[in-house]
Amino acid sequence: MEPGGLEWLLVPMQQLVSWGAAGAMVFGGVVPYIPQYRDIRRTQNAEGFSTYVCLVLLVANILRILFWFGRRFESSLLWQSIIMIITMLLMLKLCTEIRVSNELNVKRRSFADFDLNYFWHWSKFTDYMQCVLTFTVVTGYITYLWLDSSLFVETLGFLAVFTEAMLGIPQLYCNYQNRSTEGMSIKMVLMWTSGDTFKTVYFILNQAPFQFSICGLLQVFVDIAILLQVYLYSHYPQKPVSHTAHPASTKAL
Repeated sequence: MEPGGLEWLLVPMQQLVSWGAAGAMVFGGVVPYIPQYRDIRRTQNAEGFSTYVCLVLLVANILRILFWFGRRFESSLLWQSIIMIITMLLMLKLCTEIRVSNELNVKRRSFADFDLNYFWHWSKFTDYMQCVLTFTVVTGYITYLWLDSSLFVETLGFLAVFTEAMLGIPQLYCNYQNRSTEGMSIKMVLMWTSGDTFKTVYFILNQAPFQFSICGLLQVFVDIAILLQVYLYSHYPQKPVSHTAHPASTKAL
């Protein structure tokens, strides 16, 4: 059979692979949080999961969407950000409801208090929404004013992917403080690692802005560090790090 005779089969196959890769990029990022979400609902305990992971991803994906207005990239990455923001808000809602229900005789805190000691440790989900909306409006207005500056746009793109690269740091620190990975879904971290590896390769092959590839590699390294914590704390149990903090701050992490 002549090589040209296979074109009718290869072209749709390539298109299917392309669609599959794009679909994996859009929805693959939220898959790791499904087992963590189910574990939190099942145990009614959110202490093992750092809600600062949600903060990092919300900031990163809001900045990425704003970056899109200055420098258009693949629509699959844009939709990935939108889906991730929705997912993180759902995670925050669950964690907040469970944490508040488990805290008795604790003074309620709100975003309107403007108390940095209780930042990202408020008593209602609506307070988190107010914070996210405030950040979106302020950064959106600044982006609108500086959208014609290529330096600003490139810096915005770097901040977006660099912030996302810091995704695992809050969980890494939370595990270090607890000297344990109990309450953290290992499936979530394994999916982080595989997903970040796939994502980084996808960025490189599709010639995405260089900021995406560099920070993708950084994410993979952080994921590996958390997996090392799983091994270390399971084989060599240690006492939690003693640190002074108000009662609520420990649960915030």
